[in-house]
Amino acid sequence: MFRIIARLSRAWLLLTLIAVLTPATAQPREIEQQNPGLRVEQLFEDLGIPWGMTFLSAEQLLITERDGGVRLLDINKLSVTTISGAPRVVARGQGGLLDVAVSPDYSAEGWIYFTYSKPVDGKAATTLARARLQQRRLVDWQDLLVTDSATDGGRHFGSRIAFDDQGHVYFGVGDRGERPQAQNLGNHIGTIMRLRLDGSVPADNPFTGDPAARDEIWSFGHRNPQGLLFDPETRKLWSIEHGPRGGDEINLILKGRNYGWPVVSHGKEYWGPVSIGEGTSKPGMEQARKVYIPSIAPGSLIMYRGEAFPAWRGNLLSGALKLRHLNRITLSDNGEVLAEERLLEDLGERIRALAQGPEGWIYYSTDSGRILRIRPD
Repeated sequence: MFRIIARLSRAWLLLTLIAVLTPATAQPREIEQQNPGLRVEQLFEDLGIPWGMTFLSAEQLLITERDGGVRLLDINKLSVTTISGAPRVVARGQGGLLDVAVSPDYSAEGWIYFTYSKPVDGKAATTLARARLQQRRLVDWQDLLVTDSATDGGRHFGSRIAFDDQGHVYFGVGDRGERPQAQNLGNHIGTIMRLRLDGSVPADNPFTGDPAARDEIWSFGHRNPQGLLFDPETRKLWSIEHGPRGGDEINLILKGRNYGWPVVSHGKEYWGPVSIGEGTSKPGMEQARKVYIPSIAPGSLIMYRGEAFPAWRGNLLSGALKLRHLNRITLSDNGEVLAEERLLEDLGERIRALAQGPEGWIYYSTDSGRILRIRPD
């Protein structure tokens, strides 16, 4: 009898030790919403404004906060670790620590790319940088390009990051509140840029060799691109950008093209019902694939390529800040817009960043400091 009790005691102790040593998996909180077929779950809250997100692994989501903070979210434990080593940022107006993205060679090289508003002689300039994560600290920080976009204003810094499949990184800068400069190739204002992963300029960029233009420019005439993606399946580069009062745009970005701002626009002045520019089109300037009137104020853009939502494959997804919803765009095979759907409007959240998880679920951040995800119900 005593021998049986002793064995049971040892078994109970072993099970207890296993329970203690095995990492706990926390349960997210389900959020009530009115979209059938979708389940929305909250993973974390009480962050600053979570501006960018990228997966380091299936369980780790790296998050930038606009005031300069960097956090690492463990999706299984629903716990957040603070990461040190980020630079000082100009967290003023729309500036701060902006996007974050892992490079295509992350597993081998460990580089993580960032955009941020860097202090420059009392002003601020959108900057592309990279660093590695070591334990809980960013190390080997490198500013790859401090753009020629410094002003003392707090508007239209951009700036999302995208990688193609040929070893290039793209990022954008807005017009910084100085509209005519978006047509001036002599600076980086109002442009999308293309660099090699080490920050050097590719020889086949469209304006290399032009003494009046900056070699890094890939396209120009942009007001404020806040979503940027490269789709490997179609090899297309897409952006979504803020218009003024009306006139947000989805654009297919092509080499060396002029996207018109502020010469052409569908928007009005903020101070009155006055159209901006010379009209809505002009020869030599690219037409948007979609225009939003009224403006939704886009915060991000991804191409959905997962399996969890089969009907969404090949669709563009964007977060909306002003009209507070998830915007879904259906495209034709040649990239024409066929339909639009607005999801999660009842939650009333300014959706800032989007990321597709390894399981095909959609992760998103809100300006209220929450990290949520969407999965099939």
